[in-house]
Amino acid sequence: MDMPTVSELIRTSDPQDWRPGDAWLAGGTVLFSYGSDTLQRLLDITAAGWEPLAVSDGGLEIGATCTIAELHAFPGTAPADVRTRWPALVLVRPCCESFVASFKVWNVSTVGGNVCTGLPAGPMTALTAALDGVALVHSPDGTCRRIPVADLVIGDGVTALAPGELLRSISLPEAALRARTAFRRQSLTNLGRSGVLLIGRVDEDGGFVLTVTAATKRPVQLRFPALPAAVELRAELNGTIDGGLWHDDVHGLPEWRHYMTERLAEEIRAELAAAGSGPVSEPVSAPASASAPKEGSL
Repeated sequence: MDMPTVSELIRTSDPQDWRPGDAWLAGGTVLFSYGSDTLQRLLDITAAGWEPLAVSDGGLEIGATCTIAELHAFPGTAPADVRTRWPALVLVRPCCESFVASFKVWNVSTVGGNVCTGLPAGPMTALTAALDGVALVHSPDGTCRRIPVADLVIGDGVTALAPGELLRSISLPEAALRARTAFRRQSLTNLGRSGVLLIGRVDEDGGFVLTVTAATKRPVQLRFPALPAAVELRAELNGTIDGGLWHDDVHGLPEWRHYMTERLAEEIRAELAAAGSGPVSEPVSAPASASAPKEGSL
């Protein structure tokens, strides 16, 4: 960490206290890792007293300061009726484990912070976008607005948040939590950052939603009124994600991400189409296998 220009730490969760040169501070795992030579003040929201997780008839509200450890524990500590009613909770742990980080990081890193960094591989962006999460944002002018998480991250490290805006919480609707789901993740190494992370779900009305993250610079969602045929899904993927949207960094070339996205999307479609398919009990997460094209081979 190197932030030599920071001169003040203020405990506040009021966006009206924000001024140019400030940064919101929660877990700080990314902020302290990257450092800054322009910030003047850190606005610490960890003492805001926001409830980490709140269950209601309308769904689940995740406080922005909810830690990864708290969220990871939730499927095992939630009331039995909640676990039964919301089979999509099976996604929580594999998404948390996609951090591939130590328990020390899990205990301080926050759900809101992971989303607000706007990283393509952000697993909390993947989880909340896939379950139609809606972010509640507080603005410096005293107003509030709501925006789907799928629209909040708009590029590699870029979000739709205006200067000074603060993410307060993310709400996951009951309808999405009741869905059947399937999860797939790939990285180039066993403990590497996600290169591809896909989540599919089938809602109670039969509608199918596929959310693509990590492989693309921002979340991409495909929606169908029913499970599509394999050829239809592939055509929609290729028609929606153009060449410039595939992410390109040391964790995977665009060609590899494209190939794996098509492959894993079909695995998800087939799994959810299987007769008597229920929620995924053991989501698949694995490094690039010998059967997949090697990085840079396409």
